[in-house]
Amino acid sequence: MNALPQVSQVAQTIQLALAPVFLLTGIGAFLNVCTGRLARVIDRARKVETLVLSTRGREHDRLVSEIRMLDRRMSVVNSAIFLSVASACAVCLVVILLFAGNLFGAHLGTPIAILFSLAMVLQAAAFGTFIQEIRLASRTIHIRNEVLYHEAEDEADAQP
Repeated sequence: MNALPQVSQVAQTIQLALAPVFLLTGIGAFLNVCTGRLARVIDRARKVETLVLSTRGREHDRLVSEIRMLDRRMSVVNSAIFLSVASACAVCLVVILLFAGNLFGAHLGTPIAILFSLAMVLQAAAFGTFIQEIRLASRTIHIRNEVLYHEAEDEADAQP
């Protein structure tokens, strides 16, 4: 029967587990950013949905195009969220295996290294997906020319 771990062993394991726990904090912050962006995209999509039903012609076509882009952005942000959560789960397993290895004297270095590497790959993929969403968003943020020129014409008409 295995002897119970000494306090110093547990303390050492906690020290080893601190880096992955800090990583979880960073992943949580990234998830917060992603969910905030997702909420804003959903709010905009709801607004555009109501406008699509009440417009015709070129404005209708523009709004349909925008709502398609918003739908694509929602999918991309959801993918980033999924990848980050999967990464966080892998980090949690790393911490669990660190403690299990220490408590039971098991040699779990290889599975821990593989899980940590997997967590990093998943998080890198989440960041890459997030970059894709930012690029999609930057395509739709431009002010339309008819709005810019319309305002300029109004100002020119107002001057004597």
